[in-house]
Amino acid sequence: MKIYKVKNYDEMSETAAEILAAQIQSKPNSVLGLATGSTPIGLYSKLAELCAAGRVDFSAVTSINLDEYCALDPGDINSYRRFMNDNLFSKINIKAENTHVPDGVAEDIAAECARYDALIASNGIDIQLLGLGHNGHIGFNEPADEFVLPTHCVKLDDRTVEANARFFENEDEVPKHAITMGIGAIMKAKQVLLIVSGEDKREILQRTLYGSVTPKVPASILQLHNDVIVVSDVI
Repeated sequence: MKIYKVKNYDEMSETAAEILAAQIQSKPNSVLGLATGSTPIGLYSKLAELCAAGRVDFSAVTSINLDEYCALDPGDINSYRRFMNDNLFSKINIKAENTHVPDGVAEDIAAECARYDALIASNGIDIQLLGLGHNGHIGFNEPADEFVLPTHCVKLDDRTVEANARFFENEDEVPKHAITMGIGAIMKAKQVLLIVSGEDKREILQRTLYGSVTPKVPASILQLHNDVIVVSDVI
């Protein structure tokens, strides 16, 4: 595990962007596992700047996102497909057909989960970007009695709903279920890039990196991955 201690959110974003840019420069057809939420917004802004400056070319890149809310149309302002389009895809030269987000409005959610796992298996993931939830979730893999390996539909933890309420009119509007890439696919990524910022994440990051490996802290499983990069201002 490589750990980069940075001074603040902006330095975290810049450092992480350079790591992803280096991956694409070394392998132009890289498969990137991408994340949503407030943490990667700065990183995506930096990547857009690098693309505009001609330092990184996304034309052969494939992206596979971690998760999507159930029952939100892809065009909904709070869907993760919309988030990715607004914060990254529309600002870089990636091909739309090479961007993948789970279909949260699929008629058969179980079939959609199986389709997404097949997509991941056929492409592989060169580097998986992760944020860290206050309860230790990665993707929407919430604290549980066991690690769930495949892509699946999950009922969101109350703390996750509360944390995400800032993006909605009120907490009641936050979807209570989501499709998430499972722990199995995350752990099969060749490399994992975990970005964490803010004093409110210090304790859970310590538990993630140095506590017991337990599904009660889903991110703790990363201790067993052979190539993890952590970039954080609260280490």
